[in-house]
Amino acid sequence: MSEPEEDFAAMFEASPQAKRFEKGQTIEGTIVAIGPEVALVNVGGKGEAQIEIDELKNAEGALEAAVGDRIQAMVVSTAGGLTLSRKLARGAATERQLEDAFRAGLPVEGKVERAVKGGYEVRIARQRAFCPMSQIDTLRTTDPAEHDGRVYAFRIIEYKDGGKNLVVSRRALLEEEQRASAAEIRKAIVAGAVLTGRVASVREFGAFVDLGAGVQGLLHVSEMGWSRVSDASQVVTPGEEITVKVLRVDDDTRKIALGLKQLTVDPWSRVHATYQVGQVRTARVTRLAEFGAFVELEPGIEGLAHASTFAPTGRSEGWSRSVAPGMTAAFEILSIDPEKKRIGVALVQEGSARVGGDAPPQSEIVPGARLTGKVERHEKFGVFVFLAPGRTGLIASSETGVARDADVARAFPVGADIEVVILEADPSGRRIRLSRKAVLDAQEAEEMRGYTERKDVAPAEGFGSLADKLRGALKPREP
Repeated sequence: MSEPEEDFAAMFEASPQAKRFEKGQTIEGTIVAIGPEVALVNVGGKGEAQIEIDELKNAEGALEAAVGDRIQAMVVSTAGGLTLSRKLARGAATERQLEDAFRAGLPVEGKVERAVKGGYEVRIARQRAFCPMSQIDTLRTTDPAEHDGRVYAFRIIEYKDGGKNLVVSRRALLEEEQRASAAEIRKAIVAGAVLTGRVASVREFGAFVDLGAGVQGLLHVSEMGWSRVSDASQVVTPGEEITVKVLRVDDDTRKIALGLKQLTVDPWSRVHATYQVGQVRTARVTRLAEFGAFVELEPGIEGLAHASTFAPTGRSEGWSRSVAPGMTAAFEILSIDPEKKRIGVALVQEGSARVGGDAPPQSEIVPGARLTGKVERHEKFGVFVFLAPGRTGLIASSETGVARDADVARAFPVGADIEVVILEADPSGRRIRLSRKAVLDAQEAEEMRGYTERKDVAPAEGFGSLADKLRGALKPREP
């Protein structure tokens, strides 16, 4: 025995406290000294007990106790002083010691022999014990064979028939250890902290991540990526180790909100340099809503093609027939609001010169221009006409070219093509006055000009002589 060990033994043998304790009794004490092979524990008054250093090491062999720590242990010997044990060594525990460990709640060491139906067969000393599948770990076990042959500390949770029927739990000890260290772990969990954790479970709304000592935070599906995530299991899997950022900590409810996408660059930070109004981009339709279609311009960047940007069809929600989730098409950028993270887009019709993204609009909306639009809706004061995405003009009742008592809705059904002349258009495109009457007048003038220019019409048969003949034919005959 080395000199330090002799000193430890001398202190231990001199202890008068051995007479006060019984074998199998559970006591608490404070570690007052740690030697190469044993540690001394103050169990009250001037008495000390000894405990082997191996009892204070974890599964990896690292010492997990220090001078000043309080521990709970069982008295395994009173001969020549007190000897304590925190876990009964495999192959050395008697039936009485196992019963004492059960009653005191002390851990016992066991080896997982094999996986059986519903759990594992565990060898503890000379006894066989059963550990339910749910009690082998704090996390769900995906591969039962991963525990075969492993040596763990267990707690006996059922002791029947004199120790012949034992049910043990490793999870109970793990959770106890977690509770002991949870307070320290929570000190490091503050908003903005970047931590490594393990995915405990995956749900429809997100994943719970174990940050250590059983402290879990929620990684919501909306915080998993800048692009929309519909299935959390496609991003993370149970047992996977991931790095997350703490978004919020609620001290009252002790809930922790985590983020994954915050560890990468927000694509919206580049929008001002990447997109400009008037550009035409290829995008994928992600989903439809009552008010329009959402399209993905790039991962994390979505635009909205509002229902009003689609040409009217005359049918309720007829616009939705133009697009479908999953389809890819060309869309024009109508508006950009980086602060609100909104981009307005409009579907570019297939075959349009704008699909390539470089060609300008086929027709400019300027006063005097003659365009073809689609009837959008009717009001008492006129007819609204869809000219282009985001550009709707008004034909005042006086400019429709039909009689006042005529049925305007029948003359211009919703969704029908209509040719109009731009009377007025401000640069913003919010006020556009149209005329159908001007088109009719122009058509009549063209027809008249074409008629007068026909070579087969003699000058004598011009409008003047023709008018005279008509007047003569209509003049009442004299009796």
